[in-house]
Amino acid sequence: MTPETTHVPAIRLHRTIAAAPHEVYRAWLDPDILRRWFAGGGMAVARVEVDERVGGHHRTWQTGPDGDAGGFDAELVELVPDERLVFLWRFVGPERVADPSSDSRLTITFAEAPRGATALTLVHERLDGLRAAMPHVADAVPAGWGQALDKLEAALAAV
Repeated sequence: MTPETTHVPAIRLHRTIAAAPHEVYRAWLDPDILRRWFAGGGMAVARVEVDERVGGHHRTWQTGPDGDAGGFDAELVELVPDERLVFLWRFVGPERVADPSSDSRLTITFAEAPRGATALTLVHERLDGLRAAMPHVADAVPAGWGQALDKLEAALAAV
């Protein structure tokens, strides 16, 4: 990771995914699909809960080679079917305790791309609190999202 990326309070990733916007949007909300891709690196998804409504939760439990690694406990802030998802994003450790001072904002947009594909943009911002509380986690955010999006592409290609 370069010094510029370790201190940036936001990351922005773009991908073109060979699936329709509806399929990519659903992959963020359907627990059965999330289990197949929603972890970076050597992590695996052990459990997912999604309450698909504004104010609902989006919770993920992840495991790593050494056991329980925590996950995410997010709140759905905005749902525009097949176009946009916005989350109040919380990283949680194995004990599932969230620190509101490290809350961040995750926005994913979906747009039609040529040949029935989807142009996905992921913006994860307001990472300053996370950087102050858990710098090692903040440093891993760009690579973690990149790895997760790789898995998303593979999961949708296998459908």
